[in-house]
Order: sequence, then C-alpha cells, then structure tokens
Amino acid sequence: MSGSIAVVGIGPGAAEHITPAAVAAIERADVILGYRTYLELIASLAPATPREGTGMRQEVERAQRAVDLALAGRHVAVISGGDAGIYGMAGLVYEVLAGRRIHHLAVEIIPGMSALNAAAALLGAPLMSDFAVISLSDHLIPAEVILRRIAAAAQADFVICFFNPQGRSRVAPWQAACALLTAHRPPETPVGIVRAATRPEQSVQITTLAELSRADVDMLSLVIVGNSHTILSDGKMITRRGYESKYDLTHRAGRV
Repeated sequence: MSGSIAVVGIGPGAAEHITPAAVAAIERADVILGYRTYLELIASLAPATPREGTGMRQEVERAQRAVDLALAGRHVAVISGGDAGIYGMAGLVYEVLAGRRIHHLAVEIIPGMSALNAAAALLGAPLMSDFAVISLSDHLIPAEVILRRIAAAAQADFVICFFNPQGRSRVAPWQAACALLTAHRPPETPVGIVRAATRPEQSVQITTLAELSRADVDMLSLVIVGNSHTILSDGKMITRRGYESKYDLTHRAGRV
C-alpha cells in the first residue's frame, strides 16, 4: 500500500508563524525530510519522528527519496522554508512524480508564510500595488534570462522583490541588477533590505536605490525595491495604491 507526501511550508523561521495545518502535517508524518537548517527550525515539533537532513543543492535527491519512501508505504513530510510553492519543494516533487510516471501517490501541499510576506510587514506596506518577485540565483536559470526579467519589471514600474540577491562568489548578477534598476528608476527610490526575517538574527534596513549596490546583502536577504508610487513615512515604506487620488485621506471620519 502506498503512503503519501505532504510538502510543508513552515514560514520564514519563527515558530509562531508556522500554521496549524503545517504543524498537523508534520506531526502525522512517519518521516520528515528537509534541508538541515529548516529541520533545525522545527526541532521541537514531532521530536520522536525520524528525520533525514540534506544540504543545499540536494533538492532532487530529497524529492526522489520522498517518493521512494511514499511508495514503500510511508507518510512523508517534505519541509520547505517559507511557502512550499514559492521557490520551494512543491514543484520539484510534482516534477519527479511526472518524470517517473507515478500517478497514484497522494500529495498535499501545505502553504506557509513566505519570507516575502514577513519582509514586507517589517518594512511597512511596500506591496500594496502590483509587484514582481525575482530570484537572482543563476544555479538553474541563466543569468541573461534573469537580467532580461529584471529589465522588463523595472520598465513596467513593478515593485520588485529579490530573493537570493548575492552569494559569496556570485556578485556580478547583483551588481548588474542594480545597474539595470538605476537606469530605469530615480536614485531616491526607496529600497528595503530584510535579512533573516522573524529569526533571532533578523535585521531591517531602508535605503535608496542610489546606495543599493553598496548595501550589505547575502543569500539570507530579501530586497524590496519600490516603484514610482512608493514613499517613506515615519521610517516605513508605503506603496500607494491610488486611494489618495480618489479620496480625501486627511478628512476625519467622525463617529465610528
């Protein structure tokens, strides 16, 4: 009898941001698979359940192992940081199943809070209008494709959110991205940088596009670049949705 796979988004890191559905999926699993760092974040959940941790760039092996265990009758929880379907393990598990022509396994995707949501909340309200999300990791996507997407998003005046902006040896794509943004947006454009959102080492910084190329960012940083409607108010980034052009926001509501 076949088992099942639950691909579980555990949120950005803090325990209070793991959903009850994610906790339940982890607690009912026979075995838990994940990137070692993510397993450390859920060490207090189902502590007696066997765990198999792997390193970065071992996602394919992790997905294959999950499928093998499920075919052997195990109920497997595959852990993803943030949301399982946003740069997470959900798509890869489905791809492995399709590649192996396995159609009968039960698969459930448990959504979680993305680092994108956590970072935006810490910065204020920068995502109130249309936005684009781009990963600068060129491990799977060619750098020229990534840069083409950045140029298109910048020209279209999207708020742009960057995952994986810069690694220890991967600096050129980030510098190229900063140059592209500078060509299309004013230097005073607000930019938010959140590192390790909701984790103990969390840091939050608001700067400008003119200073962005010199900012300290790494693989744990999420960068949100404002658009032409983004302002700073009381130290918070706010992307205006258009209410100010149709309503008097200075008028007191009176009795409520």
